[in-house]
Amino acid sequence: MAKKHKIAKKIHSHKHFHLWIVILSVVVVIFGYLLLTINSNAKSNLNYQEQLAKKQCEQSGKQIINITQRVLNSVDSGEGGNNWAFDNYNRQIKVYKQSENTFCALVTYEGKFDSQADQKSPGNTGILTGKEDGTFKGGYRATIKGSMIEDPEAALKGNIGTVDYQCDISGNCPGAYNWMTKYFNTSATGFTSNLDWWGWTYKYKNKSWINSSEGNSGDII
Repeated sequence: MAKKHKIAKKIHSHKHFHLWIVILSVVVVIFGYLLLTINSNAKSNLNYQEQLAKKQCEQSGKQIINITQRVLNSVDSGEGGNNWAFDNYNRQIKVYKQSENTFCALVTYEGKFDSQADQKSPGNTGILTGKEDGTFKGGYRATIKGSMIEDPEAALKGNIGTVDYQCDISGNCPGAYNWMTKYFNTSATGFTSNLDWWGWTYKYKNKSWINSSEGNSGDII
């Protein structure tokens, strides 16, 4: 009887051991899934609102420009070095004076992209069919150093209308509009050479591509 009891006890302990192995395996799988989900969400979201908030400029800075503009037929480039889409979007441009001849620009974008067939995808993971059309949001922050034009070519507030860039897939844009030159003298320097921050999120169905100064991730295919 004692021997049978010991055998039964060993079998019982063995079953408990396997049960704990199964439970541990399930926990590891769930934990891995949660980490994957968190990382996936982190890669598919870009907190551009935080980066383009007024607090990123000097709080005491006086707002001198607050305009909106519609842009048509701008061309978009990807990680493969090629242009892959044409964009139509609305942009808002806010400029704050920080000190004499120093300004902080916050520019936000929201619009749609029209992908072009047979071009490398923006994340450079494949070739586009031309049906991957979606939406994008983002913008940039820049420091401008230089003097303002005494009598700017465009209004300082409100909607300044629509501009058609007329871009082709090679990047030729005869209608391109450089808003900075409408308000600042040609000697001013700013986003043309260096941005303090920039980033956009492009979405097509359940896919997204992030293109940012913080790094690129994902793709739309």
